[in-house]
Amino acid sequence: MDKSAGNNDALKFIDLFAGIGGFHIAMENAGAECVFVSEWDPAARKTYEHNFKSRSPKIFEIDPSTGEQPRFVGDITAIDLEKQPDAIEDFDILCGGFPCQPFSQAGLRKGMDEARGTLFFNILHILREKRPAAFFLENVRGLASHMSGDVRTIKIIEEKLRELGYSYELFHVKASDFNVPQHRPRVFIIGFRDPDAAARFKAPEPVKLTRSLKDSDILGPSAERDIAYTLRVGGRGSGVNDRRNWDCYRVGDSVVRIEKEQGIKIQGFPDWFRFPTSVANSQAMKQLGNSVAVPAIEAYSNSIVAAIRGTSSGSKQE
Repeated sequence: MDKSAGNNDALKFIDLFAGIGGFHIAMENAGAECVFVSEWDPAARKTYEHNFKSRSPKIFEIDPSTGEQPRFVGDITAIDLEKQPDAIEDFDILCGGFPCQPFSQAGLRKGMDEARGTLFFNILHILREKRPAAFFLENVRGLASHMSGDVRTIKIIEEKLRELGYSYELFHVKASDFNVPQHRPRVFIIGFRDPDAAARFKAPEPVKLTRSLKDSDILGPSAERDIAYTLRVGGRGSGVNDRRNWDCYRVGDSVVRIEKEQGIKIQGFPDWFRFPTSVANSQAMKQLGNSVAVPAIEAYSNSIVAAIRGTSSGSKQE
C-alpha cells in the first residue's frame, strides 16, 4: 500500500541502523510516519535516499546554516539528547535492526564486549530521553543464545529495557512464515511503555506461503527449491556445492546466481524499490544481506500500531 507521508494523525517512528529502508516501508504501510533516520554506511545511505526522498522529503531537508541533513544522520553515537534534546523530534515508535555481527554465527561472537555490540546502548539512551510509546528491534537468531561472560546477552538486553519501564517480548520469526521465499530466521524484540498497550499487543499469525523461487519473476518453475537460503553479506559466490552457499541455485540443467533484481523480491521489497545506478551489483547484494524481510516486519508493525491505538488490528497490507 502506497501511503503519502505527512499525515498529522499518523504515529511517528524513527529508523535506526536503517540500512536500505525495510523498516521504513513496513511502518509506512502500517500507517506510521518516519521522522528521523540514522545509517552510517555511505552506499546504503545512497540507496535509502534514492528510494525515500520523494516519499518522505522532510527527512532529507538540508539545514542551510550547517549544510547537513539533521533528520538523516550517519553516526548515531554523535547524538547526545541530554545536550541536544531536540536533535530527534518526539516520536512514538523506535525501530532498529541494530548491528548483528557481534551476535551472528559468522562473527566473533563478542557481543556487548565489541564496539558494534555496544550500539545497543545508544538505543537505550534514546529510549530514556525520548520515552516513545514502543520499540521494535530486529537481530539474528544467535542473539538469543549468545553469552556475555557467564550471562546470556539477551538477558542483559531484557534487563536494561525493563529498567526503563518498558515491557519486553522476544519472538523467533522466519521470513517464510510471512510469504517471503527465504528462510531468514530472526529474533524480534518488542516492548511498550504503557502496560495496557502491551496487553493489547497480539503477535501476527503466520500466513500461507504463496511466493516461491519458482515464480517466473524470480528463478522460474525449473528452480530446484521453493524457498531461498538466507541472504547474507559474506560468502557470495561460494558455489552451489559449498556448505556456505546462499546465492547459487540449480535451475534445470544450469546453475544460476541470484542478482539484485531477484534479491529485492526474495526480501519482499515492493516493485517500486530500486538501487541507484551508482551502486554496483555486489554492493547491492551486501545491502540486501544486511536488510530485513519487509513483509515479516510489516506484519508485526501492524500489530504494534494497533496496540498503541487500542484497535483490534493494524492497517491492512494491500
